[in-house]
Amino acid sequence: MLAFSILLYLFANLLIGLWASRKISTTQDFVLAGRRLPLVLAASATFATWFGSETIMGAPAEFVENGLLGVIEDPFGAALCLFLVGVFFARRFYKMNIITFCDFFRIRFGRYAELLSAVLIIPSYFSWIAAQLLAMGIVLKIVLGWSLTACVLTSSVVVIIYTIWGGMWSISITDFLQTIMIIAGLIAVSYVLYGKVGGFKPLVDAAPEGFFRFFPDFTFKAGVEYIAAWITIGLGSIPQQDVFQRVMSAKSASVSVKATLLSSMMYLTVALLPLFIALCAHFLYPSSGGDRQMIIPDMVLQHMSLPLQIMFFGALVSAILSTTSSAIMAPAAVLGENIFKFFNPELDDKQLLRIIRIGIVVITSICIVLAVTRESIFELVSESSAFSLVSLFVPLTAGIYWSSSNENGCILSMIAGLVVWMLCAYLNTEYPPMIYGLVASFIGLVGGNYIPISGRLRQGL
Repeated sequence: MLAFSILLYLFANLLIGLWASRKISTTQDFVLAGRRLPLVLAASATFATWFGSETIMGAPAEFVENGLLGVIEDPFGAALCLFLVGVFFARRFYKMNIITFCDFFRIRFGRYAELLSAVLIIPSYFSWIAAQLLAMGIVLKIVLGWSLTACVLTSSVVVIIYTIWGGMWSISITDFLQTIMIIAGLIAVSYVLYGKVGGFKPLVDAAPEGFFRFFPDFTFKAGVEYIAAWITIGLGSIPQQDVFQRVMSAKSASVSVKATLLSSMMYLTVALLPLFIALCAHFLYPSSGGDRQMIIPDMVLQHMSLPLQIMFFGALVSAILSTTSSAIMAPAAVLGENIFKFFNPELDDKQLLRIIRIGIVVITSICIVLAVTRESIFELVSESSAFSLVSLFVPLTAGIYWSSSNENGCILSMIAGLVVWMLCAYLNTEYPPMIYGLVASFIGLVGGNYIPISGRLRQGL
């Protein structure tokens, strides 16, 4: 019955995508839902975009293993990101009336900055998408009993089809329904477990010393690592196309800001439920071994009634599907708008829309390979955010708030941040590599403002 319910749910998503395809006539309709989303749809789409596999499977595993300090990155850093986007970026982006995040770099810094930002932003999504596909494969493997590869392929086909059909319209509509499923399912499971463990006090008493500590030791290294945890997603996911698309899909600048702030509040509160469920599961069944990423799904499958199993796994599938579809759409839009169109400015709207749809298939195929060869959902998500943090956050922020910043600084900032981050990761430095990369990106921005780049070098970029 559980397997049938999940398969039925996947089929329903395809039907919604087919229905939403009737609203698609232009690239803006496909990528930004025609910029017509009301507050409820815009907020639920932003929330569901972020509430994915790492929230229900990755973060709870880290929480049980390392306590509250282990999940600063997500959900706290993720909620911070949405808050900062709403306060400092949403209104400014909305007023520009552009299709992709990289269009900003073209308008503000020039065409070479646009191309470089696109080249950098597309691979930053590979780990993020792979994390969602891996999680979906694991869930379907448990429910259906198929091999992991078959489950990853099945879920990928479903996401590809309804994303290609309906674009942002189908994503927004399914995200609204999936948000309801997520919240209802997690509340139901949390309520049952709250009664089983006897409230919060037994959980607090049984936890190791320092488990609920929110601040690190007062040492320089611990402080740097703590800051790195906050900014990995907190700042690193601001320069991302999926966030940008939610900002631009709202029906007005005011709705865009409100939707982003509302989604931040929703994320911070709802994302605490999986942490609570994982702690309850660990408290009730401390001897259970296996993959800690599966602590919640295993507990629900073994110890919950069938209705609760259907509700929980429906919520889990909802969370992963919504995040995956959004993540796939984002780099595909950049691929068409900022790379293909860069080299062929004469592309008409129909050709551009076709390229974006083909890009969805190609990018997903690459991520399928990555998904079946990796194991940690949490690490995959961290890699994705760190990539954009060190290469794109500094020039993006400077482009908005520093009027003197120029194309040279933008380009050097991207290159310096990425190269230093990769070098430090290879050398396994004492402090988090992203800190070195972020500093290098800032130095590149400032230095580039005063160091001219030759025309030949710029052509090479």
